[in-house]
Amino acid sequence: MGKLYVVATPIGNLGDITLRALEILKTVDLIAAEDTRTSRKLLDHYQIRTSLVSYHQHSRDNKIDYLIGQLSEGKNIALITDAGTPGIQDPAGALVQAARAAKVEVIAIPGPSALTAALSIAGVSADNFIFLGFLPKKKGRETLFKKITDADWPLLIYESPMRVGKTLRDIEKFLGQRRIIVFRELTKKFEEVQTGEIDELIKHFENKPPKGEFVIMILPAQRRGKPNKKHYGQQTN
Repeated sequence: MGKLYVVATPIGNLGDITLRALEILKTVDLIAAEDTRTSRKLLDHYQIRTSLVSYHQHSRDNKIDYLIGQLSEGKNIALITDAGTPGIQDPAGALVQAARAAKVEVIAIPGPSALTAALSIAGVSADNFIFLGFLPKKKGRETLFKKITDADWPLLIYESPMRVGKTLRDIEKFLGQRRIIVFRELTKKFEEVQTGEIDELIKHFENKPPKGEFVIMILPAQRRGKPNKKHYGQQTN
């Protein structure tokens, strides 16, 4: 029986990969990648010639069956996503579940994550937080906002450049005036971190069309008569 390695890859800067991850990618028999074209850029950069097979959110059950079959034959497989750690807002979970059901050993090769990268430079208490991933585009979106209105911990979401403007406006609409930290293009050449009130950031990105991938941190609402002792949002830019 082979082993399934769940390997974290860079979220932008190709230098952000561990030595252990490179060794695994070089020595496994097969790499299952979310987008083989995107992953090929990373592999070519490090002169890794391991065979690639696609595995993404639209893959059918027969692709999982194929990968489990390869593992059952004793082949080792590395599972990677387009960027970051597999299993966070991507289809890795289904393959990992199937591998465990087949008694395949699953091994984490940890590394980059946009979520933890944002938390590390936010300048706020990260003892507790709520991660929501990508918000629903339509169905359930308003309901979710209503559920998180009274959350006492920072809320973190992922967003694409096409929808970041709408999401910021929805935050203002459903959650009211909040302090926000927006992280754009983390680890890349044009990395940007903006901190401010929600209306300020809406204007900022209206004047500067957004590009790249975003992590948005929504800080808890200030309660009247209950001063917030945690240093939320003290960072300035």
